[in-house]
Amino acid sequence: MVEIKTEIRELIKDKAWITLKYSLNEYDTFELAELIEEIEEKDEIILFRLLSRVQAKEVFQLLSHGKQEQIIEGLAQNTQKLSDLLNDLDPDDRTAFFEELPGTVTQQLIQCLSPEERRISIQLLGYPEDSIGRLMTPEYVAIKPQFTVEETFEHIRKYGRDSETLNVIYIVDNDWKLVDDIRIKELILASPQQKVEDLMDNRFIALNAMDDQEMAIKIFQDYDRVALPVINDEGILIGIVSFDDIMDVVEEESTEDFHKFGAFQEAIANPLTERVFSLYKNRVVWLVALVFMNIFSGAAISGFESLIQSMVSLIFFLPLLIDSGGNAGSQSATLMIRSLAIGDVEVSDWYKLIGKEVVVALLLGVTMALAVAAVASFRAPEIVLVVAITMVLVVLNGSLIGLLLPFVFTKLKLDPATASAPLITSIADISGVIIYFTVASWIL
Repeated sequence: MVEIKTEIRELIKDKAWITLKYSLNEYDTFELAELIEEIEEKDEIILFRLLSRVQAKEVFQLLSHGKQEQIIEGLAQNTQKLSDLLNDLDPDDRTAFFEELPGTVTQQLIQCLSPEERRISIQLLGYPEDSIGRLMTPEYVAIKPQFTVEETFEHIRKYGRDSETLNVIYIVDNDWKLVDDIRIKELILASPQQKVEDLMDNRFIALNAMDDQEMAIKIFQDYDRVALPVINDEGILIGIVSFDDIMDVVEEESTEDFHKFGAFQEAIANPLTERVFSLYKNRVVWLVALVFMNIFSGAAISGFESLIQSMVSLIFFLPLLIDSGGNAGSQSATLMIRSLAIGDVEVSDWYKLIGKEVVVALLLGVTMALAVAAVASFRAPEIVLVVAITMVLVVLNGSLIGLLLPFVFTKLKLDPATASAPLITSIADISGVIIYFTVASWIL
Protein backbone atom coordinates (compact mmCIF):
# COMPACT_ATOMS: atom_id res chain seq x y z
CA MET A 1 0.00 0.00 0.00
CA VAL A 2 2.91 2.33 0.71
CA GLU A 3 4.21 1.76 -2.83
CA ILE A 4 0.77 2.36 -4.29
CA LYS A 5 0.35 5.64 -2.38
CA THR A 6 3.79 6.80 -3.47
CA GLU A 7 3.04 5.99 -7.10
CA ILE A 8 -0.35 7.75 -6.98
CA ARG A 9 1.13 10.85 -5.35
CA GLU A 10 3.83 11.07 -8.01
CA LEU A 11 1.28 10.81 -10.81
CA ILE A 12 -0.92 13.50 -9.17
CA LYS A 13 2.13 15.74 -8.62
CA ASP A 14 3.15 15.35 -12.27
CA LYS A 15 -0.48 15.90 -13.37
CA ALA A 16 -0.28 12.72 -15.41
CA TRP A 17 -4.04 12.35 -15.46
CA ILE A 18 -4.33 9.89 -18.33
CA THR A 19 -1.70 7.58 -16.87
CA LEU A 20 -3.31 7.85 -13.44
CA LYS A 21 -6.75 7.07 -14.81
CA TYR A 22 -5.58 3.89 -16.49
CA SER A 23 -3.44 2.81 -13.52
CA LEU A 24 -6.50 2.96 -11.24
CA ASN A 25 -8.01 0.09 -13.22
CA GLU A 26 -5.26 -2.16 -11.86
CA TYR A 27 -6.44 -1.87 -8.25
CA ASP A 28 -9.49 -3.47 -6.70
CA THR A 29 -12.17 -1.43 -4.95
CA PHE A 30 -10.95 -2.29 -1.44
CA GLU A 31 -7.44 -1.02 -2.21
CA LEU A 32 -8.85 2.17 -3.73
CA ALA A 33 -11.17 2.78 -0.76
CA GLU A 34 -8.29 2.28 1.68
CA LEU A 35 -6.12 4.59 -0.40
CA ILE A 36 -8.74 7.37 -0.43
CA GLU A 37 -9.16 7.03 3.33
CA GLU A 38 -5.46 7.63 3.89
CA ILE A 39 -4.28 10.21 1.33
CA GLU A 40 -4.62 13.99 1.72
CA GLU A 41 -8.03 15.55 1.20
CA LYS A 42 -6.94 17.62 -1.82
CA ASP A 43 -5.68 14.43 -3.54
CA GLU A 44 -8.66 12.23 -2.69
CA ILE A 45 -11.08 14.36 -4.72
CA ILE A 46 -8.78 14.25 -7.76
CA LEU A 47 -8.47 10.52 -7.40
CA PHE A 48 -12.21 9.96 -7.00
CA ARG A 49 -13.05 12.04 -10.06
CA LEU A 50 -10.82 9.83 -12.20
CA LEU A 51 -12.62 6.63 -11.20
CA SER A 52 -15.03 5.05 -13.65
CA ARG A 53 -18.74 5.13 -12.76
CA VAL A 54 -18.65 1.49 -11.67
CA GLN A 55 -15.54 2.03 -9.55
CA ALA A 56 -16.92 5.23 -8.03
CA LYS A 57 -20.10 3.51 -6.91
CA GLU A 58 -18.33 0.53 -5.35
CA VAL A 59 -15.57 2.56 -3.70
CA PHE A 60 -17.98 5.16 -2.28
CA GLN A 61 -20.02 2.47 -0.53
CA LEU A 62 -16.87 1.23 1.23
CA LEU A 63 -15.83 4.63 2.58
CA SER A 64 -16.55 5.92 6.09
CA HIS A 65 -19.41 8.38 6.41
CA GLY A 66 -17.06 11.27 7.12
CA LYS A 67 -15.05 10.53 4.00
CA GLN A 68 -18.26 10.19 1.97
CA GLU A 69 -19.28 13.70 3.03
CA GLN A 70 -15.89 15.05 1.96
CA ILE A 71 -16.26 13.40 -1.44
CA ILE A 72 -19.76 14.82 -1.94
CA GLU A 73 -18.57 18.28 -0.93
CA GLY A 74 -15.61 18.00 -3.30
CA LEU A 75 -17.88 16.96 -6.19
CA ALA A 76 -20.33 19.82 -5.61
CA GLN A 77 -18.83 21.83 -8.48
CA ASN A 78 -19.05 18.86 -10.85
CA THR A 79 -22.80 18.36 -10.93
CA GLN A 80 -22.75 15.64 -13.59
CA LYS A 81 -20.25 13.51 -11.71
CA LEU A 82 -22.19 14.03 -8.48
CA SER A 83 -25.49 13.18 -10.16
CA ASP A 84 -24.03 10.03 -11.74
CA LEU A 85 -22.63 8.90 -8.40
CA LEU A 86 -25.84 9.40 -6.43
CA ASN A 87 -28.02 7.78 -9.10
CA ASP A 88 -25.67 4.78 -9.35
CA LEU A 89 -25.56 4.05 -5.63
CA ASP A 90 -27.66 1.17 -4.34
CA PRO A 91 -30.86 2.64 -2.82
CA ASP A 92 -30.23 1.29 0.69
CA ASP A 93 -26.63 2.58 0.75
CA ARG A 94 -27.74 5.96 -0.57
CA THR A 95 -30.51 6.16 2.03
CA ALA A 96 -28.13 5.22 4.84
CA PHE A 97 -25.85 8.03 3.68
CA PHE A 98 -28.68 10.57 3.41
CA GLU A 99 -30.01 9.74 6.88
CA GLU A 100 -26.72 10.85 8.45
CA LEU A 101 -26.72 14.23 6.71
CA PRO A 102 -28.34 17.49 7.86
CA GLY A 103 -31.78 18.04 6.36
CA THR A 104 -30.58 20.93 4.20
CA VAL A 105 -27.83 18.84 2.60
CA THR A 106 -30.13 15.88 1.99
CA GLN A 107 -32.69 18.16 0.37
CA GLN A 108 -30.10 19.52 -2.04
CA LEU A 109 -28.66 16.12 -2.92
CA ILE A 110 -32.09 14.61 -3.61
CA GLN A 111 -32.47 17.14 -6.40
CA CYS A 112 -29.49 15.51 -8.17
CA LEU A 113 -31.38 12.22 -8.52
CA SER A 114 -33.43 11.07 -11.48
CA PRO A 115 -37.22 11.12 -10.91
CA GLU A 116 -37.33 7.36 -10.32
CA GLU A 117 -34.35 7.31 -7.95
CA ARG A 118 -35.74 10.34 -6.16
CA ARG A 119 -39.04 8.55 -5.59
CA ILE A 120 -37.24 5.51 -4.19
CA SER A 121 -35.06 7.63 -1.91
CA ILE A 122 -38.02 9.53 -0.50
CA GLN A 123 -39.78 6.25 0.25
CA LEU A 124 -36.71 4.86 1.98
CA LEU A 125 -35.84 7.93 4.01
CA GLY A 126 -37.93 6.75 6.91
CA TYR A 127 -41.27 8.42 6.20
CA PRO A 128 -44.26 6.26 7.26
CA GLU A 129 -46.18 4.60 4.46
CA ASP A 130 -49.17 6.97 4.46
CA SER A 131 -47.27 10.09 5.47
CA ILE A 132 -47.03 13.35 3.55
CA GLY A 133 -43.31 12.67 3.13
CA ARG A 134 -44.20 9.92 0.67
CA LEU A 135 -46.10 12.40 -1.52
CA MET A 136 -43.69 15.32 -1.65
CA THR A 137 -41.41 16.31 -4.49
CA PRO A 138 -38.25 18.44 -4.22
CA GLU A 139 -39.05 20.09 -7.55
CA TYR A 140 -39.85 23.64 -6.48
CA VAL A 141 -38.30 27.09 -6.52
CA ALA A 142 -37.08 28.73 -3.31
CA ILE A 143 -35.65 32.23 -2.91
CA LYS A 144 -34.11 34.34 -0.15
CA PRO A 145 -35.83 37.37 1.47
CA GLN A 146 -33.01 39.70 0.42
CA PHE A 147 -33.55 38.98 -3.29
CA THR A 148 -34.98 41.79 -5.37
CA VAL A 149 -37.92 40.99 -7.63
CA GLU A 150 -35.58 41.21 -10.63
CA GLU A 151 -33.12 38.75 -9.04
CA THR A 152 -36.04 36.48 -8.19
CA PHE A 153 -37.12 36.23 -11.81
CA GLU A 154 -33.53 35.52 -12.88
CA HIS A 155 -33.46 32.74 -10.28
CA ILE A 156 -36.80 31.37 -11.52
CA ARG A 157 -35.60 31.36 -15.13
CA LYS A 158 -32.45 29.50 -14.08
CA TYR A 159 -33.94 26.90 -11.74
CA GLY A 160 -37.67 26.82 -12.42
CA ARG A 161 -37.75 24.73 -15.59
CA ASP A 162 -38.26 21.44 -13.73
CA SER A 163 -40.37 22.87 -10.92
CA GLU A 164 -43.66 21.12 -10.16
CA THR A 165 -45.41 24.50 -10.08
CA LEU A 166 -44.44 28.14 -10.45
CA ASN A 167 -47.71 29.53 -9.13
CA VAL A 168 -46.16 29.82 -5.68
CA ILE A 169 -42.53 30.63 -4.84
CA TYR A 170 -41.16 29.67 -1.44
CA ILE A 171 -39.00 31.94 0.73
CA VAL A 172 -36.32 30.41 2.96
CA ASP A 173 -33.63 31.80 5.25
CA ASN A 174 -29.95 30.89 5.13
CA ASP A 175 -30.63 27.68 7.08
CA TRP A 176 -33.28 26.70 4.52
CA LYS A 177 -36.08 27.25 7.03
CA LEU A 178 -39.37 28.21 5.43
CA VAL A 179 -40.30 31.77 6.34
CA ASP A 180 -43.05 32.53 3.83
CA ASP A 181 -44.46 31.82 0.41
CA ILE A 182 -45.49 34.25 -2.28
CA ARG A 183 -47.72 33.98 -5.33
CA ILE A 184 -46.13 34.66 -8.68
CA LYS A 185 -48.83 37.27 -9.34
CA GLU A 186 -47.51 39.43 -6.51
CA LEU A 187 -44.01 39.30 -7.94
CA ILE A 188 -45.21 40.20 -11.43
CA LEU A 189 -47.04 43.27 -10.13
CA ALA A 190 -44.17 44.43 -7.89
CA SER A 191 -41.39 46.86 -8.83
CA PRO A 192 -38.25 45.10 -10.21
CA GLN A 193 -36.03 46.69 -7.54
CA GLN A 194 -38.38 45.95 -4.66
CA LYS A 195 -37.07 43.37 -2.21
CA VAL A 196 -38.93 40.14 -1.54
CA GLU A 197 -38.88 40.78 2.22
CA ASP A 198 -40.99 43.91 1.61
CA LEU A 199 -43.68 41.74 0.04
CA MET A 200 -43.74 39.14 2.82
CA ASP A 201 -46.53 38.90 5.38
CA ASN A 202 -45.11 35.80 7.17
CA ARG A 203 -48.45 34.05 6.88
CA PHE A 204 -48.17 30.67 5.26
CA ILE A 205 -49.55 27.15 5.56
CA ALA A 206 -47.14 24.22 5.64
CA LEU A 207 -47.43 20.46 6.01
CA ASN A 208 -45.21 18.30 8.19
CA ALA A 209 -43.56 15.41 6.36
CA MET A 210 -44.54 12.99 9.15
CA ASP A 211 -48.24 13.90 9.19
CA ASP A 212 -50.83 11.58 7.72
CA GLN A 213 -51.89 12.14 4.12
CA GLU A 214 -55.48 12.73 5.24
CA MET A 215 -54.23 15.86 7.01
CA ALA A 216 -52.99 17.16 3.66
CA ILE A 217 -56.35 16.41 2.05
CA LYS A 218 -58.19 18.44 4.69
CA ILE A 219 -55.78 21.39 4.48
CA PHE A 220 -56.03 21.50 0.69
CA GLN A 221 -59.81 21.53 0.99
CA ASP A 222 -59.78 24.27 3.62
CA TYR A 223 -57.26 26.59 1.95
CA ASP A 224 -57.84 25.94 -1.77
CA ARG A 225 -54.14 25.79 -2.75
CA VAL A 226 -52.49 24.36 -5.88
CA ALA A 227 -49.46 23.29 -3.82
CA LEU A 228 -48.31 23.34 -0.22
CA PRO A 229 -44.77 23.29 1.22
CA VAL A 230 -43.57 20.35 3.29
CA ILE A 231 -41.27 20.91 6.25
CA ASN A 232 -39.57 18.72 8.84
CA ASP A 233 -39.78 19.13 12.62
CA GLU A 234 -37.10 21.83 12.45
CA GLY A 235 -39.11 23.90 9.99
CA ILE A 236 -36.73 23.19 7.09
CA LEU A 237 -38.34 23.16 3.66
CA ILE A 238 -37.81 19.68 2.19
CA GLY A 239 -40.41 19.51 -0.57
CA ILE A 240 -43.87 20.41 -1.78
CA VAL A 241 -47.10 18.52 -2.34
CA SER A 242 -49.18 19.51 -5.35
CA PHE A 243 -52.94 19.37 -5.80
CA ASP A 244 -52.52 16.61 -8.40
CA ASP A 245 -50.77 14.42 -5.83
CA ILE A 246 -53.57 14.99 -3.35
CA MET A 247 -56.24 14.15 -5.91
CA ASP A 248 -54.51 10.83 -6.54
CA VAL A 249 -54.67 10.10 -2.79
CA VAL A 250 -58.34 11.12 -2.63
CA GLU A 251 -59.11 8.76 -5.50
CA GLU A 252 -57.24 5.91 -3.83
CA GLU A 253 -58.97 6.56 -0.49
CA SER A 254 -62.39 6.73 -2.16
CA THR A 255 -61.77 3.47 -4.03
CA GLU A 256 -60.55 1.76 -0.87
CA ASP A 257 -63.52 2.98 1.17
CA PHE A 258 -65.93 1.98 -1.58
CA HIS A 259 -64.63 -1.58 -1.59
CA LYS A 260 -64.65 -1.74 2.20
CA PHE A 261 -68.15 -0.32 2.38
CA GLY A 262 -69.26 -2.92 -0.13
CA ALA A 263 -67.64 -5.61 2.06
CA PHE A 264 -64.73 -6.35 -0.28
CA GLN A 265 -61.62 -7.34 1.62
CA GLU A 266 -59.31 -5.99 -1.09
CA ALA A 267 -59.75 -3.46 -3.84
CA ILE A 268 -60.32 -4.97 -7.28
CA ALA A 269 -58.37 -3.14 -9.95
CA ASN A 270 -60.53 -4.03 -12.94
CA PRO A 271 -63.32 -6.66 -12.92
CA LEU A 272 -62.87 -7.14 -16.67
CA THR A 273 -59.25 -8.24 -16.32
CA GLU A 274 -59.30 -9.72 -12.80
CA ARG A 275 -59.21 -13.51 -12.56
CA VAL A 276 -62.36 -15.34 -11.51
CA PHE A 277 -60.72 -16.77 -8.39
CA SER A 278 -59.59 -13.31 -7.27
CA LEU A 279 -63.12 -11.98 -7.66
CA TYR A 280 -64.43 -14.94 -5.73
CA LYS A 281 -61.79 -14.67 -2.96
CA ASN A 282 -62.44 -10.98 -2.34
CA ARG A 283 -66.16 -11.45 -1.87
CA VAL A 284 -66.75 -14.87 -0.38
CA VAL A 285 -65.54 -14.33 3.22
CA TRP A 286 -67.92 -11.48 4.02
CA LEU A 287 -70.85 -13.15 2.29
CA VAL A 288 -70.35 -16.46 4.08
CA ALA A 289 -69.96 -14.65 7.41
CA LEU A 290 -73.20 -12.77 6.79
CA VAL A 291 -74.98 -16.02 5.88
CA PHE A 292 -74.26 -17.31 9.38
CA MET A 293 -75.16 -13.95 10.85
CA ASN A 294 -78.52 -14.00 9.08
CA ILE A 295 -79.31 -17.32 10.72
CA PHE A 296 -80.34 -15.18 13.67
CA SER A 297 -83.05 -13.66 11.46
CA GLY A 298 -84.40 -17.14 10.80
CA ALA A 299 -84.24 -17.96 14.49
CA ALA A 300 -86.17 -14.79 15.31
CA ILE A 301 -88.85 -15.64 12.75
CA SER A 302 -89.18 -19.20 14.08
CA GLY A 303 -89.83 -17.77 17.52
CA PHE A 304 -92.99 -16.15 16.20
CA GLU A 305 -94.19 -19.19 14.19
CA SER A 306 -97.60 -19.43 15.86
CA LEU A 307 -98.23 -15.70 15.31
CA ILE A 308 -97.36 -16.03 11.62
CA GLN A 309 -99.68 -19.03 11.21
CA SER A 310 -102.55 -17.05 12.67
CA MET A 311 -101.81 -13.94 10.56
CA VAL A 312 -100.12 -15.03 7.33
CA SER A 313 -100.44 -11.54 5.82
CA LEU A 314 -97.59 -10.42 8.12
CA ILE A 315 -95.12 -12.22 5.83
CA PHE A 316 -96.11 -10.06 2.87
CA PHE A 317 -94.71 -6.88 4.48
CA LEU A 318 -91.65 -8.47 6.15
CA PRO A 319 -89.12 -7.90 3.27
CA LEU A 320 -90.35 -4.35 2.71
CA LEU A 321 -89.97 -3.39 6.37
CA ILE A 322 -86.56 -4.88 7.10
CA ASP A 323 -85.13 -3.58 3.79
CA SER A 324 -86.29 -0.09 4.73
CA GLY A 325 -84.37 -0.32 8.01
CA GLY A 326 -81.22 -1.52 6.22
CA ASN A 327 -81.46 1.22 3.60
CA ALA A 328 -81.88 3.92 6.26
CA GLY A 329 -78.84 2.55 8.12
CA SER A 330 -76.69 2.52 4.98
CA GLN A 331 -77.60 6.12 4.23
CA SER A 332 -76.74 7.24 7.75
CA ALA A 333 -73.45 5.29 7.76
CA THR A 334 -72.37 6.72 4.42
CA LEU A 335 -72.90 10.25 5.70
CA MET A 336 -70.98 9.58 8.95
CA ILE A 337 -68.06 7.80 7.26
CA ARG A 338 -67.59 10.68 4.83
CA SER A 339 -67.84 13.27 7.61
CA LEU A 340 -65.29 11.43 9.76
CA ALA A 341 -62.93 11.00 6.80
CA ILE A 342 -62.83 14.68 5.83
CA GLY A 343 -62.78 15.93 9.41
CA ASP A 344 -66.21 17.58 9.55
CA VAL A 345 -67.06 15.37 12.51
CA GLU A 346 -64.88 14.11 15.38
CA VAL A 347 -65.41 10.94 17.43
CA SER A 348 -66.31 13.09 20.45
CA ASP A 349 -69.25 14.57 18.50
CA TRP A 350 -71.28 11.35 18.47
CA TYR A 351 -73.64 12.37 21.27
CA LYS A 352 -74.38 15.70 19.55
CA LEU A 353 -75.65 13.88 16.47
CA ILE A 354 -77.94 11.36 18.12
CA GLY A 355 -80.73 13.84 18.88
CA LYS A 356 -80.68 15.26 15.37
CA GLU A 357 -80.59 11.75 13.83
CA VAL A 358 -83.56 10.69 15.96
CA VAL A 359 -85.62 13.64 14.70
CA VAL A 360 -84.63 13.03 11.06
CA ALA A 361 -85.26 9.28 11.36
CA LEU A 362 -88.69 9.86 12.91
CA LEU A 363 -89.66 12.20 10.09
CA LEU A 364 -88.45 9.68 7.52
CA GLY A 365 -90.16 6.82 9.36
CA VAL A 366 -93.50 8.61 9.62
CA THR A 367 -93.39 9.53 5.93
CA MET A 368 -92.60 5.94 4.94
CA ALA A 369 -95.18 4.63 7.43
CA LEU A 370 -97.92 6.62 5.71
CA ALA A 371 -96.89 5.10 2.39
CA VAL A 372 -96.79 1.51 3.67
CA ALA A 373 -100.07 2.04 5.58
CA ALA A 374 -101.74 3.07 2.34
CA VAL A 375 -100.56 -0.17 0.71
CA ALA A 376 -101.59 -2.25 3.73
CA SER A 377 -105.08 -0.72 3.78
CA PHE A 378 -105.76 -2.43 0.47
CA ARG A 379 -103.78 -5.64 1.00
CA ALA A 380 -104.28 -6.38 4.73
CA PRO A 381 -106.22 -3.67 6.54
CA GLU A 382 -106.12 -5.67 9.78
CA ILE A 383 -102.36 -5.03 10.18
CA VAL A 384 -102.19 -1.39 9.02
CA LEU A 385 -101.31 -0.15 12.51
CA VAL A 386 -98.66 -2.88 12.94
CA VAL A 387 -96.80 -2.10 9.71
CA ALA A 388 -97.04 1.66 10.26
CA ILE A 389 -95.59 1.53 13.78
CA THR A 390 -92.97 -1.01 12.70
CA MET A 391 -91.87 1.18 9.81
CA VAL A 392 -91.22 4.10 12.14
CA LEU A 393 -89.28 1.90 14.57
CA VAL A 394 -87.14 0.03 11.98
CA VAL A 395 -86.14 3.26 10.23
CA LEU A 396 -85.23 4.79 13.58
CA ASN A 397 -83.33 1.64 14.57
CA GLY A 398 -81.45 1.36 11.25
CA SER A 399 -80.53 5.04 11.24
CA LEU A 400 -79.06 4.87 14.75
CA ILE A 401 -77.10 1.72 13.90
CA GLY A 402 -75.72 3.40 10.79
CA LEU A 403 -74.84 6.51 12.80
CA LEU A 404 -73.11 4.76 15.70
CA LEU A 405 -71.18 1.92 14.03
CA PRO A 406 -68.63 4.22 12.28
CA PHE A 407 -67.96 5.95 15.62
CA VAL A 408 -67.49 2.59 17.36
CA PHE A 409 -65.06 1.40 14.68
CA THR A 410 -63.12 4.67 14.82
CA LYS A 411 -62.92 4.51 18.63
CA LEU A 412 -61.51 0.98 18.34
CA LYS A 413 -58.92 2.35 15.87
CA LEU A 414 -60.44 0.41 12.99
CA ASP A 415 -61.31 1.87 9.62
CA PRO A 416 -64.94 3.13 9.85
CA ALA A 417 -65.47 2.12 6.23
CA THR A 418 -65.47 -1.49 7.41
CA ALA A 419 -68.84 -0.73 9.01
CA SER A 420 -70.02 -1.70 5.57
CA ALA A 421 -73.45 -1.82 4.03
CA PRO A 422 -73.94 -5.60 4.32
CA LEU A 423 -72.96 -5.56 8.01
CA ILE A 424 -75.34 -2.71 8.80
CA THR A 425 -78.07 -4.35 6.74
CA SER A 426 -77.65 -7.68 8.52
CA ILE A 427 -77.85 -6.08 11.97
CA ALA A 428 -80.85 -4.03 10.87
CA ASP A 429 -82.50 -7.16 9.44
CA ILE A 430 -82.18 -9.15 12.64
CA SER A 431 -83.41 -6.32 14.84
CA GLY A 432 -86.11 -5.45 12.29
CA VAL A 433 -87.58 -8.97 12.42
CA ILE A 434 -87.70 -8.86 16.21
CA ILE A 435 -89.29 -5.38 16.20
CA TYR A 436 -91.91 -6.34 13.59
CA PHE A 437 -93.17 -9.47 15.25
CA THR A 438 -92.94 -8.00 18.75
CA VAL A 439 -95.17 -5.08 17.67
CA ALA A 440 -97.52 -7.56 15.99
CA SER A 441 -97.73 -9.62 19.18
CA TRP A 442 -98.59 -6.59 21.27
CA ILE A 443 -101.25 -5.25 18.95
CA LEU A 444 -102.75 -8.43 17.53
